[in-house]
Amino acid sequence: MKVGICLPYSEPGITRKTLVDWCKAVEDGPLTAISCGERISGPHAMEMRAMLAGAALLTERARIVPTLYVLPMHDAVWSAKEIATLDILTDGRVDVVVGTGGRPNDYRAIGADFATRNQRLPGQIAQMRSIWRGEPPFEGSEVIGPAPVQPGGPRIIGGFAGPKAITKSATWADGLYAFSIEGHASEIKEKLGWFDEGWSAAGRTGKQHKIGGFWYSLADGAKEALHHYVFEYLKIAGPEFATKVADTMTQHDPGLILDTMRAMKETGIDDLFMVPSTADVTEVTRLGELVAKI
Repeated sequence: MKVGICLPYSEPGITRKTLVDWCKAVEDGPLTAISCGERISGPHAMEMRAMLAGAALLTERARIVPTLYVLPMHDAVWSAKEIATLDILTDGRVDVVVGTGGRPNDYRAIGADFATRNQRLPGQIAQMRSIWRGEPPFEGSEVIGPAPVQPGGPRIIGGFAGPKAITKSATWADGLYAFSIEGHASEIKEKLGWFDEGWSAAGRTGKQHKIGGFWYSLADGAKEALHHYVFEYLKIAGPEFATKVADTMTQHDPGLILDTMRAMKETGIDDLFMVPSTADVTEVTRLGELVAKI
């Protein structure tokens, strides 16, 4: 199991130096991937593509992974072009996690249709792969470049939470990003099982790429930082719900985090993406120290 980390992208105080310091810390340590989520709304939310393009040029070995690309908010042809460009900037180090997201106001803010997001997604995936194969989007059109470095384009990983969506994604995804808010390996294993069921039902063969993830903090004041991060992230569902979940968070103790990472490894995932609660670079360096002990 390899371990990667999500860049801070919605916390206050993110600067150019934040990105430079984080990428250097990743390159200097044992972490193998850099991810970044997508948010439209939020007073401090950075733009995912720009953050990852910066990370692409500040690193040489870490994989660069959007987590997740809310594809139904965007045009599929344009997205294929963006992702292929990122693949070139990384010299073929890109995977992309794709999903529908759960923030209606993000869709509304940019004029995208939230209600039909699930129905549109499979067609968008097919169109992106068609563009990467060099097929014009319509008769008489030029080919839409650039061609990605990876033949056929980067791996497309599904990013979903519920059994129905996970099972359905196995018909088109190259793997699954299974996330557990509280860091329960049993939850990751259950979600991977749903994906396996869909994979088998679709008659698919070959190797899936399996990713797990959970929220944590190793910065100074980790307990309070994790609670604040989770509340802020989930308050869209109401303050009572956000507080209830935030109060259950325990992944702020180094020993427990190490135990959880070891349990995640036992699920058989290929990668574990850790999502930190602060923009403090100690989230990277202290995590690296724990990874060396797995």
